[in-house]
Amino acid sequence: MDIPLIAGTASTVVFAVSNLPMLGKALRTRDVSSYSLPSIAMINAANAVYSLYVFSLPPGPIWALHAFYVVSCAIMLVLCLAQRRSTARRAATDRPRSGDVSLSRRRGRGAGRSRGARAWSGVLRLGRAAP
Repeated sequence: MDIPLIAGTASTVVFAVSNLPMLGKALRTRDVSSYSLPSIAMINAANAVYSLYVFSLPPGPIWALHAFYVVSCAIMLVLCLAQRRSTARRAATDRPRSGDVSLSRRRGRGAGRSRGARAWSGVLRLGRAAP
């Protein structure tokens, strides 16, 4: 038995399985708003460069692990870009037209925020100590 090969295979399975809940939730909900687009983009760029090294090695568990990471990070990047695109599209269609009174003007300053948030913004604006 080749102990390094067994250890590499076991760690590949553990690392891949540990990412499945995150990936599953992102695919199921399509909500990746909590992920940083620059971070995901840098991870994908690093994976592309690291692939040059990994695929120069003889085939083994590292190939499977790296292939999994490449695919899962690419999926996250696609979901993140799609969500940003749909959010931008939605924001463009929700803009008030000329002559429309914006929601914040109709309801006053701090519209849509809790009373506590409005109090804190007033404190920060006036430079007073916290209540």
